[in-house]
Amino acid sequence: MDREKKGMEKQREEMRRRASRERQKRYFRKRVITTLGLLLVITGVGVTAAVVASNKKKQKEQKKGTVETIADPAVNEVPEQQEQHTQKEEPKEPEAASWETVLAEANLLAAGYDYDGAMETIKGYAGYESVGELTAAISDYETRKAECVPVDISTIPHVFYHTLVVDPSKAFANQDTDPQAVGNNQWMTTIDEFNKITQTMYDEGYVLVDLKDIAEETVDENGVTHYQEGTIMLPPGKKAFVLSLDDLSYYHSYDGYGYASKMVVDENGKPKCEYIQDDGTTVVGDYDAVPLLDKFIEEHPDASYHGAKGTIALTGYNGVLGYRTDISYQTVPEDINADKKKWLEEHPDFDLETERAQAKEVAEAMKANGWKFASHTWGHMKVGEASMERLQADTAKWKENVEPIVGETDVIIFAHGQDLAGWPEGYVAGNEKFEYLKSNGFNYYCNVDSAQYNVQIRDNYVRMSRRNLDGYRIYYNSIGEEDTLSDLFNASEIIDPLRPPVPRLH
Repeated sequence: MDREKKGMEKQREEMRRRASRERQKRYFRKRVITTLGLLLVITGVGVTAAVVASNKKKQKEQKKGTVETIADPAVNEVPEQQEQHTQKEEPKEPEAASWETVLAEANLLAAGYDYDGAMETIKGYAGYESVGELTAAISDYETRKAECVPVDISTIPHVFYHTLVVDPSKAFANQDTDPQAVGNNQWMTTIDEFNKITQTMYDEGYVLVDLKDIAEETVDENGVTHYQEGTIMLPPGKKAFVLSLDDLSYYHSYDGYGYASKMVVDENGKPKCEYIQDDGTTVVGDYDAVPLLDKFIEEHPDASYHGAKGTIALTGYNGVLGYRTDISYQTVPEDINADKKKWLEEHPDFDLETERAQAKEVAEAMKANGWKFASHTWGHMKVGEASMERLQADTAKWKENVEPIVGETDVIIFAHGQDLAGWPEGYVAGNEKFEYLKSNGFNYYCNVDSAQYNVQIRDNYVRMSRRNLDGYRIYYNSIGEEDTLSDLFNASEIIDPLRPPVPRLH
């Protein structure tokens, strides 16, 4: 049974990878069609204006040599027979994509270093061999591909953020009296800081790669999955990095502190955020890392390797993505958290299945846009300190309440920076917690570390440390008391001027 299960998991992963490439192609195709459509509209407007001007000129010339009379209806109306004929016309089949559209799509793939995908796209166009522009593009892609060099997997940094601060005046107020405000200052990054970091790292040649790009998976004849270093090819001077986002659940504790309230899907099918303004009205826009990074990569396709985005680490105790999807909101146990109880009182029409359906719709839109999901444990637990019994109960809750919404994942990103072993020894035989998580399908493990990078790829798991790009690190790097971010950016140029001094951790 284990062999069959692992074989099925491998097949599902391969299907997901193929689906991801197809989604990327559809996304690029949509961008190309939109761009060409705008050009056609602009061109059409110009042609129409020219025709109208020409007709007016002819009419004016005709009037000069004739006596004005009542207009003949036959001149201005469509003949009845022609009108009827027009109504009976069958809709035409959509025309095949032009070679210009195919080339534009291929160029976008190549911009994301997917030269094979770009060449495959062109070769899928019938008669491409006779179009000089297409054959020239293939030659160009082959040249650029040959110039790429392998990335040293062992030196890839992994950075992460929590939910971004939209309004620093709310998040950071009352530092002397409000513990939540202190936590906001220590652990959170503002939108202004995030945008500066994203632009700076791009300017420095950093390219976002997927967590799973760092390892290659193979399945043996017994259905057992094995891991070895992956291959990432980038142009000389480019540097790879991995990104993850923690706690994208929009906890009750964030209410009133200047954060987005939930993820939503806009009218174009794109993941966006809802933000509640001071007057109680809600607006939808780019109020957190997901839509901000989506927009940046759309404008800078070379910022992402093969369309990679980030991995989102979710808990479940307050639901996911701003939706109250946990079963406790329905069962209301005696020990229910006061924040949950208050929220339920304020939302008497709450329906668990509706919340879950809406959250799943958002999760699907995010996955279609390249984002991945990971477990952050259901209760944001400290795995290193927790008992086996508690770890088992927590894992069961995550799989029951979160997995049905975001889908299966084999990635776990530990909360509180904890881990199951130190570096570099790793997870060895007899590590009970590792063996339990491994038996539950987890193969990729991430903790938190201030080191520039830690990558460990063993035969049966992949492990990577992460660096927090939060208020604490940014502040103490900006004043010269730490040097943990200088390989990525100059913190003194990044820090938000609205951020107050950050208290030291005790």
